[in-house]
Amino acid sequence: QLQLVESGGGLVQPGGSLRLSCAASGFSLDYYVIGWFRLAPEKEREGVACISSDGRSTKAADSVKGRFTISRDNAENTVYLQMNSLMPEDTAVYFCAAIPSRLGYVCHVSAVYNYWGQGIQVTVSS
Repeated sequence: QLQLVESGGGLVQPGGSLRLSCAASGFSLDYYVIGWFRLAPEKEREGVACISSDGRSTKAADSVKGRFTISRDNAENTVYLQMNSLMPEDTAVYFCAAIPSRLGYVCHVSAVYNYWGQGIQVTVSS
């Protein structure tokens, strides 16, 4: 069974950091573009960052640029989202998602992603 599982979320104070992990089971991430998305209450789902299958290219939304970094370790079959300088408006449920790289390096368009994790809560509050 193909699965993506997020971990590393939780409660953090403004200005703090968290690192989210997205681990795959049942398939290799080597040939997949991975995206991180988030969904906050009363807001639309937002593409946060994405990374190409070989890790050479990354993109980040303007709202997180300079604060969030996406990376991957294909040997560990895991993708990471390092989140620094967190702000209350970063509070959301964060999801990782995968799309085969043969379909293109598509970021921030959730509808094209085939596989999704269950999501993990990140809360930024004092």
